[in-house]
Amino acid sequence: MATKDPIHLDVGWGVMEKGIEKVKTILEGTKDEQFTSQEYMVNYTTIYNMCTQRQPHDYSDQLYDKYKKTFESYIASDVLPSLREKHDEFILIELLKRWPNHKIMIRWLSRFFHYLDRYYVARSSVPTLNEAGLTCFKHEVYKELNGKFTGAVLALIHQEREGDQIDRSLLKNVLDMFVEMGLGTMDCYEKDFEASMLQDTASYYSRKASKWILEDSCPDYMLKAEECLKREKDRVSHYLHSSSETKLLKEAQRELLTVYATQLLEKEHSGIQALLREDKVEDLSRMYRLFLRVEQGFGLEPVSNVFKQYVTNEGTALVKQAEDAAKDKKADKRDVVGLPEQVLVRKLIELHDKYLGYVNDCFQNHSLFHKALKEAFEVFCNKSVAGSSSAELLATFCENVLKNGGSEKLTDEAIEKTLEKVVMLLAFVSDKDLFAEFFRKKLARRLIYDKSADDDHVRSLLSKLKQQFGGQFTSKMEGMVTDMTLVKENQQHFAEYLRGNPRVHPGIDLTVTVLTTGFWPTYKSSDLNLPAEMVKCVEAFKGYYQTKTKHRKLTWINSLGNCNLMGKFDAKKIELILSPYQAAALLLFNGSDRLSYEEIKAQLNLSDDDVVRTLHSLSCAKYKILTKEPNSRTISPTDAFQFNSKFDDKMRRIKIPNPPVDEKKKVIEDVDKDRRYSIDASVVRIMKARKVLGYQQLVGECVEQLSKMFKPDVKAIKKRIEDLITRDYLERDKENPNLFMYLA
Repeated sequence: MATKDPIHLDVGWGVMEKGIEKVKTILEGTKDEQFTSQEYMVNYTTIYNMCTQRQPHDYSDQLYDKYKKTFESYIASDVLPSLREKHDEFILIELLKRWPNHKIMIRWLSRFFHYLDRYYVARSSVPTLNEAGLTCFKHEVYKELNGKFTGAVLALIHQEREGDQIDRSLLKNVLDMFVEMGLGTMDCYEKDFEASMLQDTASYYSRKASKWILEDSCPDYMLKAEECLKREKDRVSHYLHSSSETKLLKEAQRELLTVYATQLLEKEHSGIQALLREDKVEDLSRMYRLFLRVEQGFGLEPVSNVFKQYVTNEGTALVKQAEDAAKDKKADKRDVVGLPEQVLVRKLIELHDKYLGYVNDCFQNHSLFHKALKEAFEVFCNKSVAGSSSAELLATFCENVLKNGGSEKLTDEAIEKTLEKVVMLLAFVSDKDLFAEFFRKKLARRLIYDKSADDDHVRSLLSKLKQQFGGQFTSKMEGMVTDMTLVKENQQHFAEYLRGNPRVHPGIDLTVTVLTTGFWPTYKSSDLNLPAEMVKCVEAFKGYYQTKTKHRKLTWINSLGNCNLMGKFDAKKIELILSPYQAAALLLFNGSDRLSYEEIKAQLNLSDDDVVRTLHSLSCAKYKILTKEPNSRTISPTDAFQFNSKFDDKMRRIKIPNPPVDEKKKVIEDVDKDRRYSIDASVVRIMKARKVLGYQQLVGECVEQLSKMFKPDVKAIKKRIEDLITRDYLERDKENPNLFMYLA
């Protein structure tokens, strides 16, 4: 069998050159030709045979080298000359003719040289034919002209930014070529194009922003900035690589927003303060959207800081307005109803509603603005007005709302909403325990005298307070409400007891309200000498109560409660509604026409303060049931009193009010006492857990624990620590006096 003669390199390459020339002809478009299958097989077979011949006729190395040189030759003779002579957009158009042609040429030659890819490339660890072809274009064309390509692309982008229409698909294809030149990486795109594009973007917007910030109002500037950022994002979606979006927007944002943030926000007639003042909701929303994107420290922080200061100023102005109105007692009756201090609470609720709406809607519920709103309200919600703390004002406001909806006569639904907002305001008050005590005093008075329009609202408020501040905050008040629910049942049982024991019936109607000592405020008990009729009532109830329990002690609070007496005056009989003190004092005159101050004091067995207050209400106030000698507006120990039989009134039933007692001092004293206990408990709790702790850490943890209810004074904590040391709960370290140890 005859052996086939080997194909020599020059002979075989001569065959291949014809095929390569035809590929060039097709690419240049000089002739309308196509490869036949026979021509394709001739080229493929020639390469195959030249690579599979025995040595020394295996020309794989030489053919791989000639493959690369074919591209280099074609680029030098046809591609580069056509690109070098063109500029601007035209060089890109030419590039988009040459680059696809180059890839077509790679595809055809890779088919002819396919056998090299299958065996030689893998065996010799050299780039694939496709990679080698792309590398030729990168080295010969891209490295020389990428600067011109980038310049042309940037010029078109600039034209588009200025409002001209450009061929976006042209840019998309050119930039895809930059990506492909990275051969699997983004190096070429990022270094040769993106870096220049970002620098160009920064310069462009720097020029624009410096002009707009001088010419435009804050809203107009933001409209332009937002539109620019939208267009840059749009630019990425149409022709830039997606990886450029974050970097591109960052450059634009820095020049448009970061650089001029302070100047923009503080524009005199159109900055954020003006937007807040004029309720420009849409512009505030746009400001939030824009500055949300800006880097930390220059974005939302300055916006929230200005917002916080503005709200602080608004609230402080309301407090000052209320303070001035309270001092002058000249509140405008056409615009406001009620006391200035109470109008203030209503206005603070409205202020919070307004700016909470801004936080939720304009600022998208962002935590930074919730924090700013909270800190702003904490500033002015802890200011006092006309000598009353914010805790007291809120407690009084709650009292008024619960009393038939206050002066506004609110509906049940409106009362619920108002109480909910009061609880929200209370969260900003540092002395929450003071509120609790003031409100407990007022609630106690209303529950005892049955002034509550609807106990459901009381329960609802307690539920809201409990949810917000914990069960300990409302436990005593809840106990008070529970006590009052048992009053009717208790009274019914007492009535049944009297019916079953007619001999102990006092002969007059008696209603007793039994209160649990731990739940209610502390009331001053006295050894009032009750009239015989009242003593009989007390004994009757004691007898009944002993049938229920023998383990509880009854303490009678004679300063509370009401008595109904029938006064027989010359003109007519008038029913008098009195306190037990007042009733006891008047009943003395059933047996005497004239009594001195000292005689009344001795018979009642009361302190001077109580006697003075009682006699003043009966002889110097609106209803003069007693006449006084000498006639004056003050009570003194030398006065003498007589029953005023000539007293008359158009009403047949009148209530004689007691002179008001200033309970504020007592409430504050009680709260201070409770705070001492709270500090003691907190210090012991911390030390029990930590065993050994430094002074600063102990004070810090104590403040943190107690700040939910009140803001403890560091001096008070120090004093309580010293007291705990004397009581052997703690001891100082002998070597380090600032170190404390817990004594079990």
